[in-house]
Amino acid sequence: MSTPLILLIALLLDAVLGEPKWLWSKVSHPAVMMGNLIGWFDRISNTGQHKKQKGILVLLILCSLGAVIGILLAKLPDYGIVQTLVLAIFVAQKSLVEHVKDVANALHQSLPQGRKSVAKIVGRDTGSMNESAVARSAIESAAENLSDGIVAPVFWFLLLGLPGLLIYKFTNTADSMIGYLNDKYGDFGWAAARFDDVLNWIPARLTALLMALTSGAFGAGKIILRDAPLHRSPNAGWPEAAMAKTLNIALSGPRSYDGIMREFPYVYGEGRKDLNADDIIAATHILWRVWGALVFITTILALSF
Repeated sequence: MSTPLILLIALLLDAVLGEPKWLWSKVSHPAVMMGNLIGWFDRISNTGQHKKQKGILVLLILCSLGAVIGILLAKLPDYGIVQTLVLAIFVAQKSLVEHVKDVANALHQSLPQGRKSVAKIVGRDTGSMNESAVARSAIESAAENLSDGIVAPVFWFLLLGLPGLLIYKFTNTADSMIGYLNDKYGDFGWAAARFDDVLNWIPARLTALLMALTSGAFGAGKIILRDAPLHRSPNAGWPEAAMAKTLNIALSGPRSYDGIMREFPYVYGEGRKDLNADDIIAATHILWRVWGALVFITTILALSF
């Protein structure tokens, strides 16, 4: 099968089946295995001197491993079946929508339930959040994960096949585990954080474009260009600014980490700041519209090869 056809089948397969919990309750998810390997490197390498150099070496090992595994799997004489399954596992659109919807459903029940649910998908303090903060957190997570978890894997698979996908996933997982600007990981996780920024540069901007176009927000470009740089991340601001403009809401803004309030600027600050569960549901509709655009583009490419 051609690369676009493999991708098309994987996107449809994930949308129908999602994450098979019965399977991952019996065997480790590949992302968990990646995390275990990165955690092992963290324990044995993130000590003593030359942490930045060690972090660079670890990232090179992880990316090389991803490339080798990808090349070997791509060479299997199975008509692309394994590649399709691997891709369906790592492009988890349905799972993302379900996790975000869970927050909306919990928030409909009660504020404490909403806080408890959103704490599963964000790293900020949730104990004192009001309804708007819970909704805003869920929507921001939806926007960022659409870019990191859907568009970026699709982009790198189309560009470099399974090796490109696995290199991206190893890097992105490493960034989520060790890519922090703190005393423990500031040096050791530097390479993972910077390379993740590079790999997400185009996908983040592509995600913003697809969000605006599929929502009919054709005049959103100026707002996105204006407000995306306000975000502390060089990439996350793009899908967040597009989501904010499309829904006419303010995202980012002040939030608490480890008991310390951070006064981050709002993205699209003139948007509504009083948010609720219905806004979360509206955000999931945007996720599916972008997914539909990816399916459409992939279908055109599949028919062309």
